[in-house]
This record gives sequence, C-alpha cells and structure tokens, in this order.
Amino acid sequence: MAEQDSERDPRNKRGVEATDHEGSAHVSDAGTTDLVDGDDSLIAEVSPDVAPVVEEFMEQAAQQNEAAAEAVPDVRNKPGSYISFEHVYKSFDGFVVLDDVSFCVNSGETLCILGRSGVGKSVSLQMLLGFLKPDKGIIRVAGEDICGLNERELQAIRRKVTMVFQNGALFDSVTVGENVAFPLRERGELAEEQILQVVKGLLEMVGVAGMEDLLPSDLSTGMKRSVAIARALAAQPEAVLYDEPTTMVDPLMAHLLGDLIERLKQQLHLTSIVVTHDTRFAKKLADRVVFLHGGKAHFFGTMKEMEESEDPVLKEFLALDELTVPV
Repeated sequence: MAEQDSERDPRNKRGVEATDHEGSAHVSDAGTTDLVDGDDSLIAEVSPDVAPVVEEFMEQAAQQNEAAAEAVPDVRNKPGSYISFEHVYKSFDGFVVLDDVSFCVNSGETLCILGRSGVGKSVSLQMLLGFLKPDKGIIRVAGEDICGLNERELQAIRRKVTMVFQNGALFDSVTVGENVAFPLRERGELAEEQILQVVKGLLEMVGVAGMEDLLPSDLSTGMKRSVAIARALAAQPEAVLYDEPTTMVDPLMAHLLGDLIERLKQQLHLTSIVVTHDTRFAKKLADRVVFLHGGKAHFFGTMKEMEESEDPVLKEFLALDELTVPV
C-alpha cells in the first residue's frame, strides 16, 4: 500500500539548455534561478532565523557547481560532458548486463535512465561511484577517467558525486538531524551552531521540517528519501545520482520529489542522473533519457524524440507504461 506523506507543494520552474548531437551543452542563462528571489526559491522555504547561514551555504554550492562546469575539459572546442560512459561493458558470471553502452550527461543537465528491471540501470550508478568496475570501456566524471583510480582517489570522486539510494541508506541508529549533519561535521568547515542551522534549513527545503530528533524508523518511505536528499545536499556535491526515487511512494510524494529534484537542478546548477521505470517522472525531469534494453543503450535522446519514435521496442515500453493504473 502506498504511504501518504503530507508535505508542502513546491512549484516547478524549468530552465532551458541547448544540446547538440555530439553531447555537448551550453547552459542557458534562462535556466538560472536566484537563490533568494521569487516564491519558487529554495530559501523561501527556510525559517528567517537560519536563512542567512543557509543562503550562504547554498550560494557557495551553486558557485562551486558553476565553476565545476567550466572546469570540465573541452571536446572538439565545445564544453565536454560532466559524466560519460564510453563503450562500457559489464557482465556477471557470464551474464551480459551492459554491452558497448555509451551516453553522456552535460553539466547542469538531468539524465533519466529508463528500462525494465535487470537491464543495468542501478549497475550503471554503482560503476559511476567506483563500487563496480567495467569489464571494458571508459567512465568519466568531471572529465576524468575513473576506471583506474584506487580507493583513495575514488573517495575524491565521491565527494563530487553523491547518491540517493532507493532505501535512503540513512544511519538507523542516529537521528535525522545527525544523519544530515554527518557530511558537514566530516568536512570540519563550520562551527557547531552553523551546522545546526544548515541542518534545520535543509530539512525545511526538502519538506520534512522539524524532524531533526526523529529516528529514520519513525519516517515513511517518502520522508526517508527527502532526508537522504538533504544529507546529499549537505555534502555540497557537483552531481547527484537518484536510484528509483519514486518506488514505493504515493503519487503526491512522487510529485513533490520530482519538483524538488528539478528546483535543485535549476537553483544549484546540479548535474543529475535519475534511474526510474516511470516515464511520466522522466518526462517531468529529463533533459535527455537513455533507454537500456538487451544490454544496449537502445535509445539516447530527448523524451520527446523517444515518444515520437517508431521503434517497436520503445513503443511497447511506452504503451505498457500508459496502461499502468494510477494509485
């Protein structure tokens, strides 16, 4: 049974990015949203007593992500992709999961990975973080080939790219507030009072205000995902990977999570990859999608191009999704 979460309904605001067929992108100025101006601002959700500290923290994150985008090496005199898979192969005990898969994600872009269960969607995320190694091929993050990195070097990559796991992956034995504070304390750059203010503000932004003292076991599935996003933001990442964020949550919570992911992209210039089986969710968020099928990147392009395709595999997948009865 779907869980019912009562949250504030953030409004969606979508920017525009221009992409070309070689996978390069220029982020349009029209896609930039000020952190403090307008009702759609993330800071508008934050209590006045902590807003100044939180605003500074988020502005720092936004500037860092803009700088990271500019630092990605150019390819053929165009901005290079922040994340790319280049002819990647992966198998387990002779079973081929990924077979010569290539796709890319530009800085500030949201890519949705679509496909049925078992096609390698979550495996792709684990390889991006270095938890799994490809059998062949190149995986680049921020323009750097990560396949040959050792564990210490991969830790530096994981500070740039963080993941929101399907189960939230929160520390069960400590409170929500302690979970969100963990990356802040690990970095050691803020005073304790500032940490508490940032924690309060982040929880307010993601729609779980005032839950600092609860344990993860006290929360619904959707609320755990929101807290996991707040903890990810506390690390000030350049990119966030979301693994099936709408699985086992009700349609209202799925809508709220989608709006939150979109607002974070626009206002923090985050690069995002969203693994999902839900084409409606992908249509809401994706600048581009990659559809995995039979070990291949069967399709890579915009959601509109996918919907207009005459490819029978894509048509069947979209038709079956349309037959899903809303909860």
